[in-house]
Amino acid sequence: MKSKNDTYELASLGPRFIALVIDSIILGLIGGVFAGIFGRVGAGGVGSFVIGLLYNWYFWTRNYGQTPGKMLMKVRVIKASGEPLTDADAVIRYIGYYINSALMMIGWIIAFFDDQNQGLHDKLVSTYVVKAE
Repeated sequence: MKSKNDTYELASLGPRFIALVIDSIILGLIGGVFAGIFGRVGAGGVGSFVIGLLYNWYFWTRNYGQTPGKMLMKVRVIKASGEPLTDADAVIRYIGYYINSALMMIGWIIAFFDDQNQGLHDKLVSTYVVKAE
């Protein structure tokens, strides 16, 4: 995949999955702290959704496209143009995580068959996960 001036190497699905697991563990810990402080994270998982949204939005838009899990796995999220994600891209991509799961995991599974390793959440906002330099 190439942008105007740079060439990026797509990240394989293994490191992406491990990064997602790491970030899920971190989010679980954050949610547990909030639950301990406030008694409940939120009705119907709303609190967990908001915490996850804020976490991913911040790291995808303010930290070179890398959550802590992605940093550890040396991958990052970029737009097809090579540009960083916008605030709207981050929100839509995160909502795409929920859509992936709601579609009986098909949104995640299509990444295995896509030549660019894109899941539905990536296709929604034209993002790629690439190896970080």
